[in-house]
Amino acid sequence: MINFSQIKAIAFDLDGTLVDSVPDLAAATSATLIELGLPVCNESQVRSWIGNGARVLMQRALVFAMGSDYSDGKLDAAMPLFMVHYQQHLQMHSKLYPQVISTLNALKSAGYPMAIVTNKPFRFTEPLLAAFEIDGFFSLVLGGDSLEKMKPDPLPLTHILQQWQLEPEQLLMVGDSKNDILAAKSAGVSSIGLTYGYNYGEDIGLSSPTAVCEQFNEILVRLNISAEMNAKSMEQ
Repeated sequence: MINFSQIKAIAFDLDGTLVDSVPDLAAATSATLIELGLPVCNESQVRSWIGNGARVLMQRALVFAMGSDYSDGKLDAAMPLFMVHYQQHLQMHSKLYPQVISTLNALKSAGYPMAIVTNKPFRFTEPLLAAFEIDGFFSLVLGGDSLEKMKPDPLPLTHILQQWQLEPEQLLMVGDSKNDILAAKSAGVSSIGLTYGYNYGEDIGLSSPTAVCEQFNEILVRLNISAEMNAKSMEQ
């Protein structure tokens, strides 16, 4: 098994990693298209569009709805509408993935500082964490607009390294998308790719993360968290 013994802190993606947010993103995207008088999309389409931030999500929705008639002007007009609709749908239908809270509790008990690194706009990130009562686990929260660049750029991870005075080998990135893995590789940090999230229909293993996990609580095994703590996590 890969040795993660040097890991001192963990960065987590949000959508597709901790929270299945597609139902609410799909509702907000469809509501925006309806308001623009355009054909609506379905949840499965939105599942394949997310991962690069809200603007790219809406861009992909407009390309679907308008084809060659899509324009940057239309996107600029759509974004404020999408922001309003998503604010209204933020946690109506979204759900935490299994074992998230128990695993975060185990990691906190083991002494790991944890951060959120998401491409979701910051204005939605903190309220979503609070709605699921997991905001207290994270010492640092970075949204897609918190810094000049977002994943797959390494900037959010190098920012954490600087803020927490860590060497690259001491930070672990956990996510479900190739954007998470590419950012980790560029920053020189280890990564765990989760198979259950959103990755444009691609096998996360194709991005060659340091390790692959099928369930969230497998992170504990990878980090060699005590058998007692791991067993307690899996019971919850």
